[in-house]
Parts: sequence; C-alpha cells; structure tokens
Amino acid sequence: MKPKLWGGRFKKNTNKLVEEFTSSLSFDRRLYKYDIKGSIAHVKMLSKCKIISPDEAAKIEEGLSEIYREIEAGKFVFDVADEDIHMAIERALIDKIGSVGGKLHTARSRNDQVSLDVRLYLKDEIKIISELVLGLQQELIQLAKNNVEVILPGYTHLQRAQPILFSHHLMAYFFMLERDFERLKDCYRRTDVMTLGAGALAGTTFPIDREHVANELGFSRVSENSLDSVADRDFIVEFLSAASIIMVHLSRFCEELILWCSSEFDFIELDDAFTTGSSIMPQKKNPDVAELIRGKSGRIFGHLMGLLTVLKALPMAYNRDLQEDKEGLFDSVDTLKLVLETFTGMIGSMETKGENMKKAAKGGFANATDVADYLTVKGIPFRESHEIAGKIVASCIDKGCCLSDLSLSAFKNFSPHFDEDIFQIINIKNSLGRKMSFGGTSPKSVEKQMAIAEKILKEEQAWLTPG
Repeated sequence: MKPKLWGGRFKKNTNKLVEEFTSSLSFDRRLYKYDIKGSIAHVKMLSKCKIISPDEAAKIEEGLSEIYREIEAGKFVFDVADEDIHMAIERALIDKIGSVGGKLHTARSRNDQVSLDVRLYLKDEIKIISELVLGLQQELIQLAKNNVEVILPGYTHLQRAQPILFSHHLMAYFFMLERDFERLKDCYRRTDVMTLGAGALAGTTFPIDREHVANELGFSRVSENSLDSVADRDFIVEFLSAASIIMVHLSRFCEELILWCSSEFDFIELDDAFTTGSSIMPQKKNPDVAELIRGKSGRIFGHLMGLLTVLKALPMAYNRDLQEDKEGLFDSVDTLKLVLETFTGMIGSMETKGENMKKAAKGGFANATDVADYLTVKGIPFRESHEIAGKIVASCIDKGCCLSDLSLSAFKNFSPHFDEDIFQIINIKNSLGRKMSFGGTSPKSVEKQMAIAEKILKEEQAWLTPG
C-alpha cells in the first residue's frame, strides 16, 4: 500500500474499505485540467515571491504540463489510494521530478485548492450553459416570427380563457429564459472569486501574492476571509437553484407540448426525430423527449436539496461533508446541457397547426371578456358588465351556440346598450388587436416584445464574448 502524503503522524495504514469510502477520485478526476491550471499559476506565484527558485518552478511546471498531456491521452493511471485528483497529480509529480515536486503544495491546502478547482470549472460551465440558453431564446424568437399571426387559445386553470397570439405565448418563455440568463450571470459573478491562499482555514505564513494568482487565472477578485473561502459552497447552491428554475420553465413548456401534440388538442406535430414509438402499439408517436425533460427536473431539484442538507449544520470551516458537493453539481451540469440542446432541437423542428389553434380559440367563449369590456366602455360598472356577459354565456350554453351566433336582438335582451358594433368586438382577430397595453397580445405589442428581445440577445452575446 502506498504511504499517504499526509501520513507522517499515523502508525497504521488506512483501512482498504476506508480508502474506497473516502475517495472522490472516481468523480473529481474530471477537474484535472483546472487542478493543473491552478497549480501552475500557484507555482509561478511562489517563484515570483521568491518562496521557491525559478529553476524549481520551471521544473514543477514542466512536470505538471507532462501530467496534463498524459491524462488527455488516457495514459495516466489513477489509483483510489490517492483519494482525490489533487493528491493523484501531486504524487505523480513527485514520482516524475523527485522531491522538488513536494514544494508545489507550499502555502496551500487541499481545502482552498478544491474550492479553486470547482470555481474554475463552474465558471466555464456557466458560460457554456448561458450560450445554450441564448440559443434557445434565439430559436423561440425565430419560431415566433414564423408564426406571428397564428391565434391560440390562452388558458387559465387549463380552461380556455382569452384568445392570444401563439407568438405572444412563445415570447412568454423567452422572458422566462431571460430571467434564467440573468440568474446565471449573477451566479457567475459570485463564482468568479479566487480562494487559493486561504490555506486550510487560517491563511499562510508565507509572503504570497494572491492578486497575482487571481490575475493569472482570470478571476475578477480575491476572497476576503480565509474561513469563508474554504467553507463557502453558496456559489454551487446558487447554480443548482438557477438550474432548477431553468428546469421548472422547460418542464412547464414540455407539459404544454405534450398536451398540444395529443389528438385532443392537435395544435402541433413533433418531428419524428424527437419522438419515439410503442413496442406494442404501432400507431403511437410518443413525446418521450418532452416527457423525459419534464422528468429530469426532479433530478436537478434533488441535487439542490441534497447540497442544502449537507450544508445546513456544518460548523466552520472545512468538513469532509463538503466532498458531497461535486457529484450532484457535475450531474446537474451534464443533465442541463443535454436538456437545453435537445429541447432547442425539438421545438425548432416541430410543426404548428395554426388552423386548429384558431378553431379552438373561437370556442369556449374566449371572447366573453370582450363583451364585458364593451359594456364597461358604454358606462356600465365592470361588475355589472361581468354579470351580464356571464348570463349571455349561460344562455348560449343552454342553446348550444356561441356568442357570434346570437342576433343583435338577442344581445339587447340582456342589455339595451348593445349595438351592431358588438359583432366587431367579439371577432377573435379584432379582440387580439385591441389588447394594446404594453406587454399585451396585440400584434403591435408582440412586435415590441420581439424588438426588445432582439436587443436583449445582443447584450447577452456581448457578455458571452466580451471585446
């Protein structure tokens, strides 16, 4: 059994079962490039501050670069006895260049080292995920433009409520995703903090230059408190929360797509490439992709709750419980990226059935509110107008007709304020055109929303690709 790099005060070897139980190497090995990147920045700083010699720094950097190439090529041998990626790389370095490799760990601890690695990793992943959110937003705008005049029944309580434009419905999800993008940006800002130099918990006696390391690694600032630096996992909680909210939004959208592609609604047709068949029923075309996205939301929610539970009773500063922060984070990142890519492809390839949507929008008395508003404009208090409109609807239900089937005399039976123009008012297209309030569903209002959205996309792109 290999001796531990920390084993000086121990008289017994670690139990084999304990080695397997405590090792995180099986999952944190994916941090290797960040661990090596951080170590190279650290060793350059040690040389700059004259803590080690330039020759020693160059030898360590060369050894680390060689280890990186070996891992990339799949030639590096990982051993569970090394516990984690940090010890695996350090041991390999010492084996490769001799005892000078042991100087790499001067003025740092695995406690601040792992925090640095995860922050570097998450910064990269937040940018990638933000790019995928942006791509989905672009797809939504294009879909809205392609269906700008399509009329859809708007729902509350899953009951037909008022007619809206399908493009208006799509823009609702655009702005939901915009909040998601903003949350990711905000999370990035708090992840973008350089924690190396905090040591195990109390800082270090060596004359280090933390700002130099931060600049070398592209961090915007340095953490202010060494205890907080090694104990903080708020940035991961924030990311998992942002990821969970994204999944809520996508799951809600998927629920609608699942309903819309059913024969009962028949508003859309999902592309064959994003659906599956039944093993027994040859006629089936199942929206499995949308269903799986809806189902995977619980997976990411669980990782958020898991980390909150780990953190809720931890005393300062570092505790081994914090090793449990990574698997849920890694799985959430992988899941969310795959979900966003797949969802974007699914909606980009689906067919919309505008005539079916419009037919549904004309049913269910979706224009009843227009009747109430009409009477209110004539001077009747809205509550009285609402009651009159409700009685008209009840009468139509009894007769098995819709509002447009009524004659003017039939309307006047409920109120003398009705005139010939009521038929223009209850026309579905006219109803949409009058929803002129900012953010409403009129064509002009939706055009303004899309213009705002286009401006937002340019700002988002500028953040993703500064300069």
